[in-house]
Amino acid sequence: MQQVATGIEERDKFAAELKRLKAEREQMERRIRELERQLREASLREEITAPITTDAQLVKTLDRLLRKVTMILQAEKCVFMLFDRETNLLIAQRPAVGLTDEEIRLFRLPATEGVSGQVFREGKPLILQDAMRDPRTVKEHVALLQVQNCITVPLMVEERDEEQRVVSRRPIGVLHVFNKRRGRQFLEEDLRLLVIMARSAAAVIRSANIYRELREEVDRLEATLESLLAGVVMVDMNEKLLLMNEAARRIFNLPPKVELGRPYYDLISDQATQNFIQQALRSKEELAQEFTYYLPTERIFQAQAAPVHNEAGEILGVVSIFNDITEIRNVERMKTAFISRVSNQLLTPLTSIQGFVSMLAEEDESFDRHTRHEFYIIIREEVERLWRLISDLLHLSRIEHGITPELLPEPIDLEELVPKVVDAQKATTSKHDFVVDIAPDVPRIEADRESIEKILTNLVNNAIKYSPEGGTVTVQVVRHDNGVRLSVQDEGIGIPEDQRGKIFERLETGDWDDTRAEQGPGIGLFMVKHLVEAHGGTIEVESEVGKGSTFTVTLPLHPPPEVLQRQRETTGNQTA
Repeated sequence: MQQVATGIEERDKFAAELKRLKAEREQMERRIRELERQLREASLREEITAPITTDAQLVKTLDRLLRKVTMILQAEKCVFMLFDRETNLLIAQRPAVGLTDEEIRLFRLPATEGVSGQVFREGKPLILQDAMRDPRTVKEHVALLQVQNCITVPLMVEERDEEQRVVSRRPIGVLHVFNKRRGRQFLEEDLRLLVIMARSAAAVIRSANIYRELREEVDRLEATLESLLAGVVMVDMNEKLLLMNEAARRIFNLPPKVELGRPYYDLISDQATQNFIQQALRSKEELAQEFTYYLPTERIFQAQAAPVHNEAGEILGVVSIFNDITEIRNVERMKTAFISRVSNQLLTPLTSIQGFVSMLAEEDESFDRHTRHEFYIIIREEVERLWRLISDLLHLSRIEHGITPELLPEPIDLEELVPKVVDAQKATTSKHDFVVDIAPDVPRIEADRESIEKILTNLVNNAIKYSPEGGTVTVQVVRHDNGVRLSVQDEGIGIPEDQRGKIFERLETGDWDDTRAEQGPGIGLFMVKHLVEAHGGTIEVESEVGKGSTFTVTLPLHPPPEVLQRQRETTGNQTA
């Protein structure tokens, strides 16, 4: 009996020891699984430790992440889909594991359909153990992709506050893992790991998108700065150059590429500009100043400097902007000269009128009837001169405001009109001879008589004015194609080649020569060109310095229909 009792006791001890060992083994297995899980999770998180700054880095990081999770979950295929707002589709993306390019291209469907759409809309992961027979996968090409089972989890982007608390979550797509190897089924542990992976992938995609958006914004800003006509220079508080656009490099005669980070005075040699930037850095206030640079011609620039602050209000440096105001200053000078010339042009006839009117008002009997008649003729001529000048000024104002002159076409006999205009101009000079040559076959033209008179008067008057030593003024009219060609030639000072493109601009008076007679207001050729083009014609000039100039106007027999139509539209708009 004692032996039996001893055997039972040993058996119980053995059973207890066996139970303890089983419990320890299970505990060790659980611990191993937990360590493996932690290791796998840590391994997945390592994929997003480096910042994503390019598309190539994004693809490489995602490819490494997808391959690792495919290996850890012992799956055959892995692919993610992103939501396209414009098409409302979930679209498979590269990289993918186990799918061909053609399979990736075909794998897309509306966000309202399929398992993909359900997971995307609801934001909840899903395991399918028999994908082929699940009715929700009809449009997801599971047969084509040879999918037996799968896990699908949402790709969620999380927004966090300053304390790293999640304040919002929004889906950007879904992540699929297909076909557990060796015919096994996916477990909840696989699902948990894939959720971690999806979080990592979403973070990678989000950071890459943020960087891409910032990079695109920087590229747009750089492109904008480079395309500006104004020069832009930015210098930090340590006098280091941070930015210089193409216009600034051109202003300071620098190569297309400059080394940023160098002291600005190593690159900008102009002492006045150096002093300006230095003053802006020291004062930390807005400054403005004008500079003259040679590029290679003389150009006037207005420089403005202002401090640049960060979000905390600290001054990072100074930005200087250099605007080319040469044309503005030239226009200001021309306007000043224009006002002076117009004033003289107005005062001359007014003084004459005032003088003769004063003499007539005294009723001096020493003035006989013939003398008084001459006074009246002079007064009338001076009034007409004033009228023409004021009319030209009003015409200039209408042109500057985009108002097309109102044309009243009528048949015009140039054989009758041209000599009349020339005879009127003969009375203004005693130094010139005039030749009028009109071909016998010149047809009548249909045009606005007042405009044609203005064109002829200005051209003949210019020929007289710009040949102050006298000479012959020749006016020739010939038939030309389906119209006429009218030329006015003088033997005067001529026009330098570099000035010929400017003479038809407003307020341009030919400042290249100071030997001629008194200048006019500087609107004649500008107005002539506008009137010629209003008739559908052209005007050209040929000239040689010291030998004279020839202005040639070509006019059609009739104003083109589009010219008349444009005039009717403009007149209608003005009336409205």
